[in-house]
Amino acid sequence: MIACLLVEDDIEIRTLLEGYLSGYGMTVTAVSTAQAMREALKAQSFDVMLLDLMLPDGNGLDICRQIRGASVMPIIMLTAQGDPVSRVIGLELGADDYLGKPFEPRELVARIHAVLRRARGAPVRSDKGPEPVAHFQGWVFDRVKRRLTSPERVMVDLSSAEFRLLSVLIEHPGQVLSRDRLVDMTRMPGALVSDRSVDLTISRLRHKLRDAGEGGGLIRTMRGEGYLFATQVQT
Repeated sequence: MIACLLVEDDIEIRTLLEGYLSGYGMTVTAVSTAQAMREALKAQSFDVMLLDLMLPDGNGLDICRQIRGASVMPIIMLTAQGDPVSRVIGLELGADDYLGKPFEPRELVARIHAVLRRARGAPVRSDKGPEPVAHFQGWVFDRVKRRLTSPERVMVDLSSAEFRLLSVLIEHPGQVLSRDRLVDMTRMPGALVSDRSVDLTISRLRHKLRDAGEGGGLIRTMRGEGYLFATQVQT
């Protein structure tokens, strides 16, 4: 099991990531300050650190340099700043990766696995993580390549929101997922997702599935309950 130290002062992002990463089989210690981070590091060891660039009592770049001087633990820096100079400096100071907000939680999971593979020299997978490729009724959904192919070999262009929502539905075939749960499972840190946006994204997905290969009936509306991905999925 991956032990992750999350250092993030935004309570909404911190809570979201803590729950999301825990769902992928990671043990997450979440703190909001540099001081709390130091106390956590004294109390136990971690496999990876997710470090916000701007903290109320410290600068992420300075913290990264200090940690790298005493530890080889992989560090992924999280920031709302799109400044390429900060990114380069962070990497030069020893950060293993750098992710700008808003980002998709699944991308963060993939990057955690990548830095751990590089650090350990061996494949690392979360037992609870989804398989990269899913098959259903002749369709092929590739999470790595972000590609959906119909039974007629038609490539379906998906927006980021459509990709996230379809990925969640495919992970839970035959299960009714409420709008609230879909909002929680597809929310990106730093971005808003609402019930209405879920409905609109479902509508667009149905049109694309129907137009590409008569797949419009794969996503069913369960009145008063939510949505159901109505087919078996093989991975």
